Amino acid sequence: MIIHDISKDILTSPVYHDDPETNIKWIKSIENGDEYNLSYISMTAHAGTHIDAPKHFWEDGKSITELRLNTFFGKCTVITVKGILTGEHMERLLPYCKKRILFHGDGETFLSHSAAIVLANSRVVLVGTDADSIAPSFDEEKTHRELARAGISVLENLNLSAIKDGDYDLCAFPIKLGGLEAAPCRAIILEQERGLN
Repeated sequence: MIIHDISKDILTSPVYHDDPETNIKWIKSIENGDEYNLSYISMTAHAGTHIDAPKHFWEDGKSITELRLNTFFGKCTVITVKGILTGEHMERLLPYCKKRILFHGDGETFLSHSAAIVLANSRVVLVGTDADSIAPSFDEEKTHRELARAGISVLENLNLSAIKDGDYDLCAFPIKLGGLEAAPCRAIILEQERGLN
């Protein structure tokens, strides 16, 4: 079994548009004569690789701790595609996809509202992207709300640069942040080794 880390480092990943910067402060430091190291981090719940819960864009949506954990573990399909995907694009892609879909587009793949509508009527439980958002900037709210209403979780800001298209096992559990609209996660995919070593 090969384990691929598809997460971005929270401390070095750029933040989304006008979000506050992620900062680290050393409260205690062995180098400075303290007995131990102790760091303090200030960040948004959307820093680095993270999961958006429906509550992010929907007042009555579930929070990150209300989501079923089995959503974040299971078969997934990685697809390389760039641009803004429409409902028509999704209808063509869905027959080849598992219940979790990760879009690899070098940060340039987004779902339109019509794509979200098609996904909402499918068996998909999670969509992920290596972009900083699943939706284009002009369509953030409608796309996110459509996915939220359908109970589809969103995994954003992935690092898929070394991943080939195909089917894998995804493991991307969010940090337990009670009642929040999002949480960072350590996303990995598992690849079955083929042949003899």
